[in-house]
Amino acid sequence: MSEDHADTDQGTPADQPLADDIRLLGRLLGEVIREQEGEEAYNLVEQVRQLAVAYRRDDDEQADQALKHLLQSQPAIMLVCVVRAFTYFSLLANLAEDRHYIRRRLARERGGDVQEGSLEATMARLRNAGIGASRIAQTLRESHVSPVLTAHPTEVQRKSILDAQRAIAQLLSERDDIRARAPVHGQGVADADEAEDGDGKEPGKPRASDRVLARELDMNAAQLRGRIVQLWSTRLLRMSRLTVADEIENALSYYQSTFLREIPRLYASLEHEMPDQPVASFLRMGQWIGGDRDGNPNVSADTLAYALKRQAEIALRHYLAETHQLGGELSMSSYLVDVAPELLALADRSPDQSAHRRDEPYRKALSGIYARLAATLHVLTGVEAAPHPVAPQPPYARAEEFLEDLAVIDRSLHSHHAAALGEQRLRPLMRAASVFGFHLATVDLRQSSDKHEAVVAELLATARAHADYANLDEEGRVTLLLRQLDDPRPLRVPGAGYSDLALGELAIFEAARLMRERYGHHAIRHYIISHTETVSDLLEVLLLQKESGLLHGLLSEDARADLIVVPLFETIEDLRNATTIMRGFYALPGVFELVRRSGAEQDIMLGYSDSNKDGGIFTSNWELYRAGIALAALFDEFAARAPIKLRMFHGRGGTVGRGGGPSYQAILAQPPGTVRGQLRLTEQGEVIASKYTNPDIGRRNLETLVAATLQATLLQTQQQAPRAHLDAAAALSSASMRAYRALVYETPGFRDYFFGSTPIREIAELNIGSRPASRSGGQRIEDLRAIPWGFSWGQCRLTLPGWFGFGSAVQAYVDEAGARGDDAWSLLRAMYRDWPFFRTLLSNLDMVLAKSDLALAARYAELVDDDALRDRIFPAIEAEWQRTAQALSRITGEDGRLANNPVLARSISHRFPYLDPLHHVQVELMQRYREGRGDAVVKTGIHISINGIAAGLRNSG
Repeated sequence: MSEDHADTDQGTPADQPLADDIRLLGRLLGEVIREQEGEEAYNLVEQVRQLAVAYRRDDDEQADQALKHLLQSQPAIMLVCVVRAFTYFSLLANLAEDRHYIRRRLARERGGDVQEGSLEATMARLRNAGIGASRIAQTLRESHVSPVLTAHPTEVQRKSILDAQRAIAQLLSERDDIRARAPVHGQGVADADEAEDGDGKEPGKPRASDRVLARELDMNAAQLRGRIVQLWSTRLLRMSRLTVADEIENALSYYQSTFLREIPRLYASLEHEMPDQPVASFLRMGQWIGGDRDGNPNVSADTLAYALKRQAEIALRHYLAETHQLGGELSMSSYLVDVAPELLALADRSPDQSAHRRDEPYRKALSGIYARLAATLHVLTGVEAAPHPVAPQPPYARAEEFLEDLAVIDRSLHSHHAAALGEQRLRPLMRAASVFGFHLATVDLRQSSDKHEAVVAELLATARAHADYANLDEEGRVTLLLRQLDDPRPLRVPGAGYSDLALGELAIFEAARLMRERYGHHAIRHYIISHTETVSDLLEVLLLQKESGLLHGLLSEDARADLIVVPLFETIEDLRNATTIMRGFYALPGVFELVRRSGAEQDIMLGYSDSNKDGGIFTSNWELYRAGIALAALFDEFAARAPIKLRMFHGRGGTVGRGGGPSYQAILAQPPGTVRGQLRLTEQGEVIASKYTNPDIGRRNLETLVAATLQATLLQTQQQAPRAHLDAAAALSSASMRAYRALVYETPGFRDYFFGSTPIREIAELNIGSRPASRSGGQRIEDLRAIPWGFSWGQCRLTLPGWFGFGSAVQAYVDEAGARGDDAWSLLRAMYRDWPFFRTLLSNLDMVLAKSDLALAARYAELVDDDALRDRIFPAIEAEWQRTAQALSRITGEDGRLANNPVLARSISHRFPYLDPLHHVQVELMQRYREGRGDAVVKTGIHISINGIAAGLRNSG
């Protein structure tokens, strides 16, 4: 790309380094394209860029027509080059933005500006409210916070690309370090040729220090160029459909780069804030990949076993590496320092008999620990550690044994004035062992309720317990299931011929039992039931646990379940019925006592994606809010009998339409009394890459989860919103859902419009993700998984699930209030000002509207073959967009988008002009593909464009 490729508003002087980085990266990318692809390709990229920018900035119809003609005239191979260029630029711009975020945050912290959402700000707020460290520590002991990584059908990043991005991010960080050493008395490194010597030597001659720094910057730029060459030369796409094993490996890369080191650092920050209080390990990672079978026929007992084996290997290799390094650091001689007797005993048990370490008890002890870890690695994973010259040792049976050995070393250091030696590596290693154990992350199991029903029906029929379970009414099912849960005999008949479905589902439960025995009870704790609609859906999973040895005892006597049965309430109707279902479940004989004996914990998962697809953005959020309030009240009722800890599990996706948006504000906007130190939430797709590829940003994102949980638990008022606010929200929800469903489910031809104007067909047909885009294989809107539904709208820049219906809802509410003589606008502004739920929802709507683009969406609408259908539906969508934007402006008092989010506004101004070419080329390639001109090159171009747009939008799926 050209020298002036970064057509960006440089903004404040503080943003100049960002503009400089983007300019440098774009120039280097342009050089690589010219060198690798030739002058013709380079010039084409530049021509497309200039025409796209002219179309965006000036609404230039001539530029629009010229761009269309240019793209139509190009062979597919040249268009793929253009797509690759702008995809890589999006990736590079993201890295520059991430670096600038870290740069600005550090600058603010050094200037004494405490960042909202940081632990420091939260702890100060708690102290100012009179909440002491002991109460905070007690709250953390009772808390459970867990981000849960999930894969989905639109995952697009390859690990090779992620690794190259991490290397570039490190080089940008090093470049900042070089700049920081620039002499303050001169004009800086960039102007070294103009500076005086500084030692009285001839004017115009650069100082030696300037020359050195300039040379370092040049070397850094050369290394960046090399990494960009690597990116350009690395295949963006997989040659075959993504497998579950690929998804597992992709997720594990974030543990290696971020979580294993940054989570202990987060705990260290908490310990710094509360130096006299022990900090419990309340923050742990969760994982769906390998255990989520809902809609994915490729997940099996084998993938579950593979996931946990690889997770154990990642954890143990980290411990081995850190233990080895620790042995090099704790070189103290017993001739010079005293050590604790228990440390001497640990050293004496070590197989390390080297004469060189006769007087080095810490090193001897660590050699023994290393040997036991190596044995553990082999037992749990079948792989060997690096050779270690000591005799084999017995493996650790549990991670707690490893942690206790480390604690022996720590106590000895503390008791002999050497605690400082443990701060850099030993304490983080102990925290890692406490948090990650030998399992790394808790793997959730998930399957749809209809699959459980089919398996239970087959078991009952084969055992001749009931011939037709499926046709029983709900009362009959519950009665039969309770009877079976009280029967000590298993249902399975040895030697009977069961279906593949039944064998596969039972194998998962059996594998879960074995995995818990092997890796510890934290390895698998939750069983999530998609489409929970009845009490029997929960009982069926308890019965399947019983059949697999995961439920011990009889329900009416002493039963205990190893896995928490987690209902997932997804649709609007399901959310409305959630409290009724849970009340009915706990009213059954033996259930309350079962949960109490099994740990007194109840997770309930709330689905953002399907509820949005079902009822639209406002209704989804409102019903989630109402369900949270009602469920919290129900479990408060239970507390009079005995406390059961309620934990909401938020099934948030990347887009606002799927529950996305800033996690900090989302947690603080939860209904009063629904957090209470308990929080699980999903992290998906490109959001994982955006949040956790960079270790520093990863730690900050984890920090905001902890900070928000503490604030929502200890500072949030327990008082509900005023009745007028709740009534207004209910009215808005009703009108919003009517408008949304009128378009999506009741407009004739809307399905054809959606399939024509978005890349949903291409997403479904190309090798993107490990599971089908549709649960049933059909093409009805109802059949589509919510993830590709939202992803497709993001690709065409309409982002419809994130805003549609709100404008009509406000208009209907204002009109109705006006007829009564009420001032609706004043109430809506008060709701925005005083109610976190409403304010956060509108803030997210603001973000979605800012990321949408009607001009680009119109270009995608041209792909619809039926002109009359397009001319009927697109104007209706456009009119609702205008209504929503106007309503939002009138309520918030801000005419433009993102007035209260300058960071995102800056990000959009930098990146979006370079997303436009990707959209234009994608439309051209989709047109060719649908006309039957879709050879392998065209398909490749479409796939890469999907990747690039997703990367540029950052929360697209």
